[in-house]
Amino acid sequence: VPAEHRKFQGYYKIARHYRWALGQVFRTFGYGAAIVVEDDLEVAPDFFEYFEAALPLLRADRTLWCVSAWNDNGREHLVDAGQAELLYRTDFFPGLGWLLLAELWDELEPKWPRAFWDDWMRQPEQRRGRSCVRPEVSRTVTFGRKGVSHGQFFDQYLKFIKLNDRFVPFTRLDLSYLKKDEYERSFLPRVYSAPEVKVEELQSDRRRDSGAVRLQYRGRDAFKAFAKALGLMDDLKSGVPRAGYRGIVSVVYRGRRVYLAPPQDWTGYDPTWS
Repeated sequence: VPAEHRKFQGYYKIARHYRWALGQVFRTFGYGAAIVVEDDLEVAPDFFEYFEAALPLLRADRTLWCVSAWNDNGREHLVDAGQAELLYRTDFFPGLGWLLLAELWDELEPKWPRAFWDDWMRQPEQRRGRSCVRPEVSRTVTFGRKGVSHGQFFDQYLKFIKLNDRFVPFTRLDLSYLKKDEYERSFLPRVYSAPEVKVEELQSDRRRDSGAVRLQYRGRDAFKAFAKALGLMDDLKSGVPRAGYRGIVSVVYRGRRVYLAPPQDWTGYDPTWS
């Protein structure tokens, strides 16, 4: 560990352990897929059902590189608990209970970092334009306030994440809507046909109807301001917002669906946004 990183040595130990453990799973035992779970996670009753159903999708769609149990904006008042079966594509690597294939490990292992592996995964060089699947309602929660990050985010966000408590029979559901072409055919029109509103209208609740609406941002500062106003995590990693897909973050605000979205002519993430 470099001297200036001594205080981060926990992150070095974690990265080293991941390399060893995933090497065991894929090299020594020869498994084709693995679910990575930290030791400070509690899992939902349908945790394994979810991953079992998503595995064929991960194998079939090369534009996906992981399936995650975690919604970064999954606090109770920001999700629709009545839609526990709802899944999304996201360009943000969520981690915190995630599934990967052996082929991905073949790709990552030779260049695996010495520390801060999760943010490394979020860099364009590793992500390579691929997405993960993530749920509306998280299938994991963390109770690890004393982890290596020393409670960073824990008191503000993580301890309020809603853990799904109702079993969804995912293996009996059709998840083909998550394949890239189908997803963009249905999700993008849904987002961009939602009426655009101002954040003040949302906050004052002047709109009487309860349908989905869109809050449009141009630029990093606008994104951050809107995210703060809605109570979302506003940090970006390599330009990608948490839980975002093509820059769009889907949340519930005061009981209504809100899409925080860039203009429809969005062309890609700006890695300088942080």
